[in-house]
Amino acid sequence: MKSLLTSWPLWALLSAGFAALTAIFAKVGVENVNSDFATFIRTIVILLAATMMVSISGSWQEPSSVSSRSWLFLALSGLTTGASWICYFRALKLGDAARVAPIDKLSVVFVAVFAVLFLGERLTPPNWLGVVMIAGGAVLVAYRA
Repeated sequence: MKSLLTSWPLWALLSAGFAALTAIFAKVGVENVNSDFATFIRTIVILLAATMMVSISGSWQEPSSVSSRSWLFLALSGLTTGASWICYFRALKLGDAARVAPIDKLSVVFVAVFAVLFLGERLTPPNWLGVVMIAGGAVLVAYRA
């Protein structure tokens, strides 16, 4: 059981499942609400949930123990997450969840390209084929004839 709980594929699949539910719940939630205000509500809920997780798991650490480099990149990650959520909720407000979500998942393609360009990660030809297939699949799912 311990190895299952430390398995990154399990957590990635759970993340994908929760992300799918996020799209469905958000689409219903933004129906009669301004998309920016909906993002604000979502952010408050996430802040409360994260606070609870840190408390329950005993994961609190002194902020001074976090390096300035980590603070910078976590802050940048927070800003880009916020920008992503604002754009995502606006897209859900304007479009169908089944078409918005696949375009949003082009982030997988962007992560692969950015990881190669900025982090020095390497992808094999089969990996690149998968990236191309994800991109093509996202476009096909979002396409409306």
